[in-house]
Amino acid sequence: MQTKKAHFRLLLIASLAFVWMTAVFGRLAYLQLFRHREYLTRAQKQQQRSIDITPKRGVIYDRNMHALAMSIQVDSAYAVPTEIVDQQLAARLLSNILEIPRDVMEAKLDTSRTFAWIARKLPPNKAEAIAALNLKGVYFQKENQRFYPKRELASHVIGYVNLDEKGLGGIEQEFESDIRGKNERILVMTDGRQRWFDGGEAQREKPADVVLTIDDKIQYMAERELAAAIEKTHALAGTVVVMNPNNGEVLAMANWPKYNPNAASKISEDMRTNRAVSTLYEPGSTFKLITLAAAFDQNLTRPDEVFNCENGAIYIAGHRIRDHKPFGLLNVSQILEKSSDVGAIKIALRLGPPKFYEYIRAFGFGAPTRIDLPGESSGLVRKLNNWTPVSIGSISMGQEVGVTPIQLTAAVSAIANGGMLYKPHVVAQMRRGDQVLPALGPLAPTEPKRVIRPETAATMRRLMEGVVLNGTGVLAHLDGWTAAGKTGSAQKIDPNTGRYSPTQLIASFSGFAPINNPAVTILVSLDSPVGLHEGGMVAAPVFKRIAEQVLPYLDVPRDVPIRARLIEASYRKDAASDAPGLEDFTPADFSAQPDQLPAAAAEAKPQERAPEVTMTVDEGGDIAVPDFSGKTMRRVTQMCLRLGLDPVLVGSSLATSQTPAAGVKLRRGARVTVQFGFVAQKTQKSAKKR
Repeated sequence: MQTKKAHFRLLLIASLAFVWMTAVFGRLAYLQLFRHREYLTRAQKQQQRSIDITPKRGVIYDRNMHALAMSIQVDSAYAVPTEIVDQQLAARLLSNILEIPRDVMEAKLDTSRTFAWIARKLPPNKAEAIAALNLKGVYFQKENQRFYPKRELASHVIGYVNLDEKGLGGIEQEFESDIRGKNERILVMTDGRQRWFDGGEAQREKPADVVLTIDDKIQYMAERELAAAIEKTHALAGTVVVMNPNNGEVLAMANWPKYNPNAASKISEDMRTNRAVSTLYEPGSTFKLITLAAAFDQNLTRPDEVFNCENGAIYIAGHRIRDHKPFGLLNVSQILEKSSDVGAIKIALRLGPPKFYEYIRAFGFGAPTRIDLPGESSGLVRKLNNWTPVSIGSISMGQEVGVTPIQLTAAVSAIANGGMLYKPHVVAQMRRGDQVLPALGPLAPTEPKRVIRPETAATMRRLMEGVVLNGTGVLAHLDGWTAAGKTGSAQKIDPNTGRYSPTQLIASFSGFAPINNPAVTILVSLDSPVGLHEGGMVAAPVFKRIAEQVLPYLDVPRDVPIRARLIEASYRKDAASDAPGLEDFTPADFSAQPDQLPAAAAEAKPQERAPEVTMTVDEGGDIAVPDFSGKTMRRVTQMCLRLGLDPVLVGSSLATSQTPAAGVKLRRGARVTVQFGFVAQKTQKSAKKR
């Protein structure tokens, strides 16, 4: 009996244990099989915190692989409020360092129990100050921040980003999907005691790097000379474009006003406008290049054909159009040299509206160039059926038509290179690591389009050279290189009267050098200069100063002898002038052939006879002048720009002498004259042999 009772108890206990175990394991099975995802999600919410951080962006390089934009890692501070013992004390200490109201900091700490940003992308000094507090519950996380090492240089081309690293201008915006890496997340975890630790980083995908056609040294030259012109003329704004006319590569694109992309919050609407691609203006007399090119291409006139310019006035459909000066009989070459409006109108009338419109559109006006930058304007060219009887007269001299600087630069480049219109571009290639990415979309290569015959382009180059030698562009004459171009002085509309203003103008010069083998096309545009306001007076000298720095930097051989008077002028120290000694010359000095020069000047050999130099004293600066002996023009230019000196280069080949001498201390921006020559180099070699 007792045995049966014992067996019964064991059986009862076993049954109860079985039922209990079945319930437990059943529950476990139910939780594992049917509720696993739900409880896993709840656990992760309690134990993990996923923090989105800004992704790393690709590097933007200039054509020489110098970094213009890069991502650097900076500290961002965050808090785990549950770990902070005294939140009010922490808020007070942090608000003092970050210079924000205390109640704002307290609100940040109250928004979440597990995670709260304190401040993102801290300057090093503030990050160090917060770390020195050694507050429990305050941690740091590395984030990517965009950094522009050359500050304002090429800022309109590069663009800038906002706090979340999104591109908002220039290349940063145009290639946002390629430059910006994938969003990154940092996993922060907690243990059972609510202690937080770094759980690791998400896998990163390498973003694409961009290599530009921009040369940072040429860009610096363009920006420096544009800034000097703005200061001298008090113009409201300005633009300089430097392009290779043989392939459409933009070597420099400078705008004023400019901005520092490292301080995005301080960038105004006016500052971030890329005027080179976005701003419309009436080109004025520079558009006469299109008028004459179309007429020559249709064999409707010759350079020596004479037109009666009606003493400065012409009537079209009952409207009187006056010239800027009264001219009588002028041949076509002189019409361009002297920029006669009446002469240009008569040539356009011979061409006729349909053909004229056809050439205007062929040169790319009225349509975007499709340059690889955002915000490009199409320009303004009215359809032919919207032209009035007066339109052909107005458009022939650059009115009733709106262009952008990049459109005009591309059109002038077509004349320079023999008649081919290239698509302007600022991106050379995109890379991911060592791999060059396929050129797709806006980077896809396009075939150039012929707009005029090579013979027409050659004729136009000769006429444009005459503008520089004998016409309105004499101040654009280069020392040692041939140059061609056209001035423009386009009146702006007065908003008060609705008529053209006699004083508010767009002063411009568009040209290229050398003539027979053009290396650069340069456009200079100044908006509303004060005082002297004609393109030939204020824009042409800027072209000269930029070209005389860019050409030796590119090692472009000189193609004309250096005039003796010009050599002496280059040594003249004139702090009050941006073009030393230039005001002493007349057009005859620039156009005279060697046999027309005075005997002493014609016989002078620049490399054998150095002008007297008196300014060799120490200026008390902190920059020691290097020894340039035996160095090339390109190397001398690079060394001067790196030190902040202004090089004046005379002659060709290798450096033979310099002023001031090596070792003299100068201030930043001081002028250094370096003479180059073949004879001195040969003499030096023969002396060594002896």
